[in-house]
Amino acid sequence: ARQCFHALKLVKRDSLSSTHIARCASTATVPRITTHYTIHPRDKDKRWEGVNMERFAEEADVVIVGAGPAGLSAAIRLKQLAAEHSKEIRVCLVEKASQIGAHTLSGACLEPRSLQELFPDWKERGAPLNTPVTEDKFGILTKKYRIPVPILPGLPMVNHGNYIVRLGHFVSWLGEQAEALGVEVYPGYAAAEVLFHEDGSVKGIATNDVGIQKDGAPKATFERGLELHAKVTIFAEGCHGHLAKQLYKKYNLREKCQPQSYGIGLKELWTIDEKKWKPGRVEHTVGWPLDRHTYGGSFLYHLNEGEPLVALGFVVGLDYQNPYLNPFREFQRWKHHPSVQPTLEGGTRIAYGARALNEGGFQSIPKLAFPGGLLIGCSPGLMNVPKIKGTHTAMKSGMLASEAIFSQLINENLQSKTIGLDVQEYEENLKKSWVWKELYAVRNIRPSCHSVLGVYGGMIYTGIFYWLLRGKEPWTLKHPG
Repeated sequence: ARQCFHALKLVKRDSLSSTHIARCASTATVPRITTHYTIHPRDKDKRWEGVNMERFAEEADVVIVGAGPAGLSAAIRLKQLAAEHSKEIRVCLVEKASQIGAHTLSGACLEPRSLQELFPDWKERGAPLNTPVTEDKFGILTKKYRIPVPILPGLPMVNHGNYIVRLGHFVSWLGEQAEALGVEVYPGYAAAEVLFHEDGSVKGIATNDVGIQKDGAPKATFERGLELHAKVTIFAEGCHGHLAKQLYKKYNLREKCQPQSYGIGLKELWTIDEKKWKPGRVEHTVGWPLDRHTYGGSFLYHLNEGEPLVALGFVVGLDYQNPYLNPFREFQRWKHHPSVQPTLEGGTRIAYGARALNEGGFQSIPKLAFPGGLLIGCSPGLMNVPKIKGTHTAMKSGMLASEAIFSQLINENLQSKTIGLDVQEYEENLKKSWVWKELYAVRNIRPSCHSVLGVYGGMIYTGIFYWLLRGKEPWTLKHPG
């Protein structure tokens, strides 16, 4: 028996060694996959020897990264100010989508405050705000029932005076206004790299290279990206932008704020039976299928766009405790709830998508200005989390950034300590604006959902402290973790 056992061990050892040799042989034939030159520098890669790496450079006064509501509002405001003061300012805006608005998901409840400030005549200009909110509903879901909750005046979920919009259409319209004012818009060009001056200030950005194979080698059609240099570069990338992450680290912008927390928003656009269509209706829910310790909820908006459309979605905070939770699967379960399914029965889903959301709120706002650059919109996380609205705050931040930049651009006696302008006035002006007051007022609502009662504890906190004190309580709660 002992001899048999020894023989089996020898056979097992030989088979394992042969398997290892076979694996090594197979992996040796697989080409190395590299997606970015920051991982495998091109000057050390023989495949790039002899390739022309020079970039063509353009000079501008201001470069803006990202053509969302924030970036477009900043561009528009700059050109408005230039026209008012009879000044010539070159504003260049780069956007990764092939068309302006193509990467912006449909379905949003827009607070028109910033739009009114940017374009007082927005109705005459044909802004695509076709669906004023006519009905506002909120409820708590159990597995089989919906418990209605009254929306008291002054609470964050009140939508009176707001508009249900297809945000992609709205952003496309903003792009048209920007181009009409003389903004140079470059869709289809993703900002791939931040450029710096010798003194450490931001010099501008470089767009992505094209003509690269999957294994990282250059194709015959390889072309270097374009460099855009500016006195100030505005970063409006949206949530968790890859350039902003580099800037956080280089300038230590998160030194005095709490870590950012995130959520994921899943959205769909449906055509439904016209008999079930209620244009102007806004519905929000919390509860099932999520447990009380998982922050999240749903929305269902009835659009008035000439056909029976509804935009629906499900938001889940990514700090959930259950490792087996699948946000997309919970979204599907929610659509089968007895209060939701009848609306969708017989309908057709025509579009879908998802996006990340900043949920840290006031406590997680980083430093917004640094030598040669600014952060605006959802890039630093200016979303009002309890409202589930960030478009109005994003637009206003872009407008304030442009006003601060313009005052420096036309200042003939300005003496900058760095080559790239350091526009600290932007952050000072933002802290004096209604954006800061709004975010400060709701700062404790999201953290209050981490009590023993979970989301329901947050609702109680909102009902007592926010409704009575309007965010003036003398304490600021921290996010856990």
